Amino acid sequence: MKTNNPAIQASGGDTLGQHFWGNVFSDKCPSRDILNHVTSRWGTLLLVALLDGTFRFSELRRKINGVSEKMLAQTLQVLEQDGFVERIDYQRVPPHVEYRLTPLGQIVGQQIASLVQWIEQNMPAIQSAKSKTSTSEAIGNKQK
Repeated sequence: MKTNNPAIQASGGDTLGQHFWGNVFSDKCPSRDILNHVTSRWGTLLLVALLDGTFRFSELRRKINGVSEKMLAQTLQVLEQDGFVERIDYQRVPPHVEYRLTPLGQIVGQQIASLVQWIEQNMPAIQSAKSKTSTSEAIGNKQK
């Protein structure tokens, strides 16, 4: 069965065939690592931030509030190894390095950005559900 999803079409996969797809439900499937990289807090924020263009390390650190230098460096390195981020070293003194998304990074970044946008648009409903759950749990704990 073929898909109308342009991201899947661009990757050459189909929705049911195992020829192009791994088994993300298997604990041995390498796609789980990639899923973890792109959906981690810093991976997600980096991919979305880099959709805006090319940035130096310090610019990314300012853009993404709360990320430590260590986590930013580690996440950029992992996303570079996965083929989503390109590191451009201009071999100058002082050092000048920039980061941008690869074509594959653009595709996954757009997918992640859609999820982020959906979450932001649905925050009132999510917050409402969270408060209902918290209230139900509090009532359940009082009855014990």
